[in-house]
Amino acid sequence: MNGATYAVRDSVTMLRRNLKHIARYPSQTLMLIGLPLLFLLLFVYVFGGTMSAGLPGAPGRNRGDYLTFITPGILVMAVASVSISTAVSVATDMTGGIIDRFRTMPIAKVSVLTGHVLGAMIQTWLALTTVLGVAFLLGLETAASATHWSGLIGLLAVVSFAMTWFTVALGLASPNPETASNWPMIFLLLPFVGSGFVPVESMPTALRWFAEYQPFTPIMNGIRGLLAGSPDTSDVLLAFGWCALIGLNGYFWSRRLYRTRAAN
Repeated sequence: MNGATYAVRDSVTMLRRNLKHIARYPSQTLMLIGLPLLFLLLFVYVFGGTMSAGLPGAPGRNRGDYLTFITPGILVMAVASVSISTAVSVATDMTGGIIDRFRTMPIAKVSVLTGHVLGAMIQTWLALTTVLGVAFLLGLETAASATHWSGLIGLLAVVSFAMTWFTVALGLASPNPETASNWPMIFLLLPFVGSGFVPVESMPTALRWFAEYQPFTPIMNGIRGLLAGSPDTSDVLLAFGWCALIGLNGYFWSRRLYRTRAAN
């Protein structure tokens, strides 16, 4: 077998390892999925009646309108929630001694990180599917066509992949799992300081400027447009552009950090 074949085989082995960890601790997965669901229920049923009145073009207080508005932000939070677990898992491997064992084995170095990424992607899609399913049960309406759904799935996949690689890098850069659990928290906060829960037009000038130009706003606007069946091309392209930037930086940063730390 050539090098690429060995890398794929070892990556599958590492994926199985991570899936066993996920199956061994189902409570962790439930917590990762439960956090965005908690925010979904909280904002729809506690704040939805009041918040919906401030939506552009809203006829009045309608929780259904607000559910449609905040679902993209909740989906991004679901991705961020899993990314925190990924950073902790990577940091645990780097500080727990398992990497020293892997270095003595004839395995492809890239497979260790790839296994974490693939395992996190599976967890992320489980979380996204659950959140969307609950949103539809609550009354989420969509005018998305098959083409729009394909674009939505593609965008969510790219967002998940980009954030996963970036949080892998954060886990590698962390001196311990505790620090790794704190650094990605920014990803949970950014939807609040963007278009996730309120229109950016309602924010003070300085905060509105930040909200308009931070990465998650075009991502959430792109998801919102695709769900509505009327995506803004500029938002979608900007969302993919931000994901490419975040993902590539995370990937190359992860490779450099892993080579440095695994060699020590």
